[in-house]
Amino acid sequence: MNKATVQISIEAERLQAIHQYMKDETEFQTELDTFLKTLYEKHVPAPVREYIESRDTSVMGTSNRNTHAAASAGQSSPVAKSNA
Repeated sequence: MNKATVQISIEAERLQAIHQYMKDETEFQTELDTFLKTLYEKHVPAPVREYIESRDTSVMGTSNRNTHAAASAGQSSPVAKSNA
């Protein structure tokens, strides 16, 4: 899946304080990634997420789990079940 860049603004002192008290740069990126994933899951309907994930072969394991959850809830899913 293609990646997009998100640019945000924050006061320099606040950003400096975050970096000072976080363990490392990787933790900072991980926290931002987690936050964006939470926003995505909160606002994008499950069938749309499943469709997007079905188009990305690198997350097929995730979409298979979502497909099984949707099927057990009695909902149809655009993702075909696979035995892989």
